[in-house]
Amino acid sequence: MKFKFSIILTATASLFLAGCAHDNFNAPESMLSGRVVYDGKAVGVRNNGPQLQLWQDGYPLKSAIPVYLNQDGTFSASLFDGQYKLVRKGDSPWLQQATDTVLVNVKGNTNIDVPVTPYFTITGDSFQKSGNTITARFVVNKVVPSANAELVRLYMGKSILTDQVQRELRVDGNIGGLVFGQQTVIAGELPDNLKNLDYVYVRLGIKSTAASEYLYTPIQKIALK
Repeated sequence: MKFKFSIILTATASLFLAGCAHDNFNAPESMLSGRVVYDGKAVGVRNNGPQLQLWQDGYPLKSAIPVYLNQDGTFSASLFDGQYKLVRKGDSPWLQQATDTVLVNVKGNTNIDVPVTPYFTITGDSFQKSGNTITARFVVNKVVPSANAELVRLYMGKSILTDQVQRELRVDGNIGGLVFGQQTVIAGELPDNLKNLDYVYVRLGIKSTAASEYLYTPIQKIALK
C-alpha cells in the first residue's frame, strides 16, 4: 500500500535568507523524491518521525533543510537545482550516519534511494482475525550485531497512520523470549472501540535500545465483518 502525505518542504525561506543567487524570489521548481532503503526495500517508519537533512554549501547563512519521512519510507522536498549534502539523522531505527553524507545533484525532478542500516528488520509478517482476536506472526532479524532489542509491539488503530504515537491498541511482545530469525507471535483482543468497525489497521514495530524511533512493517487493513 502506498499513500503519500507529501511533506513538501519548501526550501524557499532558508535559501532566501542565504542571500544567494536566488534573490529573485522565484519559488523552487524542482522536486527531490526518494526512499530510505535497506537491501533494496523501503524502511517503514512513523509518519513525520525520523528525519533527513539537506545542506547546501556556498551560502553565508547556511542552515539545514529538514526532510520528514512518510510512514512508507518515502519523502519529497521542493528545492532549487543544485548540489546538496544529505544527512541521515540519529535517533532513528538505523545506525546514525550524520558524518557520512550523501551528495545529491538536484536538476529538475530527481529521485534517489537513501541507504540505511537498520538495527533490526521484520519479515514474513502476517495477520489473522479469529473472533475478536488479531494474531500477528513475524520474524525479527538482527542486522547490527551489537544492537539490543528493547520492545516489539503489535499496533491496531482506526487510522491508516497507526503507529507508536497514534493507535487505539498496543500489545507488547515477549522481548525476553524473542529469538532472532525465528517466528514470533503476538495476539491482541480488539477493544470495544474497534470491534464493531468494518476494519482496522494493523502493523508491527520494533525498537532498539539505541534509538527512540521504531522500525515498522507496512500498514495492513484487516476486515472485521
